Amino acid sequence: MQDDVDELVPGWQANGLSDSLIATLELSKRIARLDGVMQQAIRMEIAEFGLTYAEFDVLAALLRAGAPHRLKPSELSRALFLTSGGTSNVLQRLTSAGRIERADNPGDGRSRWVQLTPEGLRIAEAAVATAGRVHEQVMAGVPDDAIRRAADALRDINAIVGRRRPR
Repeated sequence: MQDDVDELVPGWQANGLSDSLIATLELSKRIARLDGVMQQAIRMEIAEFGLTYAEFDVLAALLRAGAPHRLKPSELSRALFLTSGGTSNVLQRLTSAGRIERADNPGDGRSRWVQLTPEGLRIAEAAVATAGRVHEQVMAGVPDDAIRRAADALRDINAIVGRRRPR
């Protein structure tokens, strides 16, 4: 079976890249391609909730946290792989829209909680359900065992690469 990344390989080979580097480039291009397809499909569907992808990601993280659906901003940043500045902008938009609220943390006067409002919870549940359907639709026809093998292989790679800090 061939994909659009396979069309890039002859060019890499013609430039004398090693087989190991070519395999790494194929991996990164395929990850980016799949992520792009998935995000585009999700963006189209969550637009009906008036959400950007970043806003959806925050609501989903708060939903995943379980009742009372709250996290500290620093926990959200880590969970979403965002900078604190990027997280702050999204939180401001969600607060203005009435989907989250910030509450004092009685256990730590230096921090605050970010939590879903009842409306935010309703939208988060609906948007996460929609995103789940999108994932299933995008991956339709891909054998379950192929998805499992790919997920496991990427976990192994991420466990090593994820510990490194980019220069």
